Amino acid sequence: MRKILAAAAIAGSVTVAGLAAAPAAQAATSTAGSTASSTAAAGSQGSWGKYYSSNHKAYTYGKTYKSYGKVYTHWYGKEYSPKYGYVWFKYYAGGKWYKFSHRWNGSYDTTWSGKGIKKIYTYTCWGGKYKYCGPSHRIY
Repeated sequence: MRKILAAAAIAGSVTVAGLAAAPAAQAATSTAGSTASSTAAAGSQGSWGKYYSSNHKAYTYGKTYKSYGKVYTHWYGKEYSPKYGYVWFKYYAGGKWYKFSHRWNGSYDTTWSGKGIKKIYTYTCWGGKYKYCGPSHRIY
């Protein structure tokens, strides 16, 4: 009887210790993951996308980088239908927000740039400038 009670007590203490260790491990994993995602969102210079329209009929992807004081965004757009895809860019420069869109059909790529840009957000729409728009993503 004593052996059964001792085994149950040891199993119980291991279970409690395992439960106590699990939140710490989860917190460490969660902290590392949020640090990585915040670094990516806070203006990492590099590749981004694929960012889809809400109905997944159009997507954009690209690369944003800084060179000689200018921020460049080279983007690619893809959609496979008789309608158009739209990409929107919203950026912060000189204390103001600016927003513009570009329409394409099929496959498309181009580059745009600006001086003094601090933040850039993008999202993709399909079928109209304001139709089937996907979520906004910070790319710089």
